[in-house]
Amino acid sequence: MSRASSHPVVHLELRTGNLPRACAFFTRLFGWRAETIHVGSLSYLALGLSDQIDGGVVECDTDRPLWLPYIEVTDVYETTDEARHLGASVSLTPREGPAGWRSVIAAPAGAEIGLWQPKARPPAGQPCPNRWRTPCRP
Repeated sequence: MSRASSHPVVHLELRTGNLPRACAFFTRLFGWRAETIHVGSLSYLALGLSDQIDGGVVECDTDRPLWLPYIEVTDVYETTDEARHLGASVSLTPREGPAGWRSVIAAPAGAEIGLWQPKARPPAGQPCPNRWRTPCRP
């Protein structure tokens, strides 16, 4: 399996019932950067995992924390509809955020995965409109 995927994992989101404890553990263990991002009246704890993938932590009512991978797609609406056609349920319908569109689907076997469609990117070498101000990935 040496072929590169046209739908890479671009974001990992930890869903936990104890955000401070989870964040402290992962930042100490792996040296990941943590930054609170404010968008309107909402906030999001972003984790800088590496220059290849971003992450975040969401505090929610859950008995068992889990990591939710987000896969980059060309059209989040079309891919969500195709997943539904293939038997998936839609846990989160497509919605727009500051940097792109996302949805969450549950495969027929039950595992959830996020779909991510980024907004237009600036030319290569220019900083992305993201919190880390890193050059955009191709």
